[in-house]
Amino acid sequence: MVKLKKVNPISDEKLEEIGFNWHTDSDGSKYISNELVEVSQDEAEAYYTATNTIYDMYVQAAQYVIDHDLFFDLGIPFNLVHSIKKSWENDVHWHIYGRFDLAGGIDGKDIKLIEFNADTPTSLYESALLQWAILKHNNLDENKQFNTIYESISDNFKRLITLFEDTKEFDNKYDGWKILFSSISNNEEEEATTKLLQQMATDAGFNTAFEYLENTHFDEDGIYDADGNIYEYWFKLYPWEDIAHDEPELATSLTNIMQNQKAIILNPAYTLLFQSKGMLKILYDLFPDSPYLLKTAYEPLQNTKQVEKSVFGREGANTAIIDENNHLIEKTDGPYDNYKKVYQEYVEFPQDSNGEKYQAGVFFAYEACGLSFRKGSEIMDNMSKFVGHLVL
Repeated sequence: MVKLKKVNPISDEKLEEIGFNWHTDSDGSKYISNELVEVSQDEAEAYYTATNTIYDMYVQAAQYVIDHDLFFDLGIPFNLVHSIKKSWENDVHWHIYGRFDLAGGIDGKDIKLIEFNADTPTSLYESALLQWAILKHNNLDENKQFNTIYESISDNFKRLITLFEDTKEFDNKYDGWKILFSSISNNEEEEATTKLLQQMATDAGFNTAFEYLENTHFDEDGIYDADGNIYEYWFKLYPWEDIAHDEPELATSLTNIMQNQKAIILNPAYTLLFQSKGMLKILYDLFPDSPYLLKTAYEPLQNTKQVEKSVFGREGANTAIIDENNHLIEKTDGPYDNYKKVYQEYVEFPQDSNGEKYQAGVFFAYEACGLSFRKGSEIMDNMSKFVGHLVL
């Protein structure tokens, strides 16, 4: 049974004062749970170890995909293959952050990889700031969390310059580098998340600016804001697969900019390999004995309860749970049905006394750096609730 600690919620007014305006879901229910998941120190350390190990496996799997030209198998759009290869070849294309979704880890259940949100992961604001603020609001020890997300991502921005060296070396190498941060203009959550990342980079010592994606300009010489200022780095909170399908001219421009070494794009194009759920099949092929992986294939599994997913589905959309006799148990609709499918062995999520299920999310920025949870039903969709945690 998942152990929970009741806490006093932060008022909507206070949340809005700190820039968190998406506190109420479309059905009027509160998005932020007024409970915390209690986690032992050993469980927190197990999440840390598992996430670091899984990331290393992703790196090896990505090299395997590139070496064997398996982009089509992963559903990778053809117009991004060159960008993926180019970004993979050079360490200056640094992966700033991602989030692993995991089953188990609490209540004595083994940790299992569900998927990796490597390109534009959600719940950063909640995990980095809000669950810490909940502890402070309830007069709980603010250090009793597995949560160094803010500091870790700030340090990872420094690694754009230092690469694998100690980030303390950053000041000796810093020379006025500029990063432009962009999100679309009609999404309050994405804009707030992007500006949070901008603040992390500012704290790291970069010169930063924000520009809506639709006002950002691109040519063969670089990336510009609306005033014509040019930037060495561009962070976009906009999925690579959407750029490929919906903005093919932008995909071509970014490929040329990378080829001409005029700017570095964050997160790098190769994170689309990590983002594809087709990698779950590659991982299982390469590491079938890993305790963290579930059997996954491109075709339905035989005599196995399983989950059908679209390789680029998000927020639980276009997901189906199928029983051992190939009967449909549950299915969600969505806009991702045209993508290729993968079939992953089903695993139970830990449950609380009310039967609600919990999926762990662990952020990764050079190493595992923060834990939080989603609470919901069998398929975690955009109506699932955010739940912070407390390390005992």
